[in-house]
Amino acid sequence: LPQLHAYKGYCSNQLAAKALLDQKKQDRRVQDFLQRCLESPFSRKLDLWSFLDIPRSRLVKYPLLLKEILRHTPKDHPDLHILEEAISIIQGVLSDINVKKGESECQYYIDKLEYLDEKQRDPRIEGSKALLCHGELKNKNGHKLYVFLFQEILVLTRPVTRNERQAFQVYRQPIPVQELLLEDLQDGDVRMGGSFRGAFGNSDKAKNIFRVRFQEPGPGQSHTLQANDVFHKQQWVNCIRAAVAPFQRNIPPSSQLQELPELSEECEENNPRVPARGPCPEPGGSAAERSAAGLDSGLRSHRAAASGHRKSREKQLSGKRKETLV
Repeated sequence: LPQLHAYKGYCSNQLAAKALLDQKKQDRRVQDFLQRCLESPFSRKLDLWSFLDIPRSRLVKYPLLLKEILRHTPKDHPDLHILEEAISIIQGVLSDINVKKGESECQYYIDKLEYLDEKQRDPRIEGSKALLCHGELKNKNGHKLYVFLFQEILVLTRPVTRNERQAFQVYRQPIPVQELLLEDLQDGDVRMGGSFRGAFGNSDKAKNIFRVRFQEPGPGQSHTLQANDVFHKQQWVNCIRAAVAPFQRNIPPSSQLQELPELSEECEENNPRVPARGPCPEPGGSAAERSAAGLDSGLRSHRAAASGHRKSREKQLSGKRKETLV
């Protein structure tokens, strides 16, 4: 069983091998040859990829087979301890293969990223060893994006083709996980196009949506994303929550989303919030404090007078409107 570690390299290259095979299949001559092989008796009606994938598919079955044998083995049988040891070894082999395969898959997609601006580059992308989640999502305008959640950073991209090879053009600024905020939106909260609930009919409201953005409004990015179905949405939400959890342990769960300012989509620099004022200084303070207190009191008096004037004016206008309606 320890000799099965030889398959680590084989399995880690499968993603690149599948992509290369798909590329070669675009050649009509290759496609014709593979089709004739498929129709021949020696192929057993299996295509080329089925043969290439057999080692991996058999490896994952070994723990199940050994556990089934162990289940039917009497407790006093001399092979019991050997079977338990074999199960432990094969599970360790599979764990190592999965780690190596994950690293290979991660690097495969990193190599396919294209940057429109050097500012989009981030050492956390190049240094990633695991890809937590990736797949196709739609943005608020209905455009397809391919999103990658690496260990420490979220990258949104646009799929493109370069010389018959797939690539991913980085879209806007990648969001580091420690600066990422997630909002799980309910069906109908947002219409595809950016309008909020109640602005349009029910048929226009989006389903399976969530929002990601920077914690700070400075970068000016907010992305409303739509999954194909509720299952894929939940998968994304769970993965993002798991990724950001280590960085939000000191944040009360109830305050993570409730205190977020209202922001327009992909433009978050409108109407920044002003910090709340502190308590007024005591009358017995220094001259500067008394001066500041007097100024603050004057400002409050001026605001109160202005507010009273506005209310009086609104009351007069209201009376005029009522007279007009009569």
